Amino acid sequence: MAPNPYRVDPNDPRAPSQDVWDQLTPEEQARIVDSLPSEFPVSEAHPPEGDPHYEAKVRAREVLGGFFSRVGRKVYLACELPVYYPGESMFAPDVIAVLDVEHRARMRWMVSTEKKGVDLALEVMVAGERRKDLERNVERYARLGIREYFVFDRGRLRLNGWRLEEGRRAYTPILPQHGVYHSEVLGLDLQIDDERLRFYFGGAPLPEAHEMISRLEHMVERVEASRLELEHQLAEEMRLREEEARLRREETRLREEEAQRRLDAERQLAEALEELARLRAKGK
Repeated sequence: MAPNPYRVDPNDPRAPSQDVWDQLTPEEQARIVDSLPSEFPVSEAHPPEGDPHYEAKVRAREVLGGFFSRVGRKVYLACELPVYYPGESMFAPDVIAVLDVEHRARMRWMVSTEKKGVDLALEVMVAGERRKDLERNVERYARLGIREYFVFDRGRLRLNGWRLEEGRRAYTPILPQHGVYHSEVLGLDLQIDDERLRFYFGGAPLPEAHEMISRLEHMVERVEASRLELEHQLAEEMRLREEEARLRREETRLREEEAQRRLDAERQLAEALEELARLRAKGK
């Protein structure tokens, strides 16, 4: 078998250009995909930014994943997944969203194999390099055709958004309405609320995991309270029914005793009359 004509540079991992990709055999394509790193190369690595960065990106993925699962819409979501566009250096946004694809586990997003690019990218900025997120990524993501790009500045509590208009390769800033940014890709609104990035649908905030748990706990408490109340009502009803049955049995017993007393009185009266008749007959 001829040697693979394309080699991945571990210091600058890239997918081959689309022209090169189309000339490869399926076996060669599979070997290239397997050789693409699924972790950050040194050139892309950045110092960790702590809990605020981690929690913001994970919360966004969880909230969006829960919402789209409930409405039955196929949206693939990932955090810091290596993304490979043809001939481009690998990059890994904090959150990506790709519409209308199967939500399965992936080690990387390779546009040539998925036949689709990223629809939305979200970066969370805490203490990192601002020019990367607010300048270089704005140019790069627009050039790659990523339809929407949002930056949540966790440190300064600011939100910025850009959208790629039809036929353009440069972003247009998304103008907020009273602090609310609309995402056409997600069909949702974004807003900073109490130091958090929140998503809204129809004006209502999408619940976060702890809020869903709290709601479920309250529902369970209400159901349990209703169950206990119903059990109490059933127990009281059973007690009343048993008391009613006891009273009916007591009434029946008293009637039977009264009937027996009457029979005994009638028998005694008959015996007395019979004895009186006998005595009268003897006296004659």
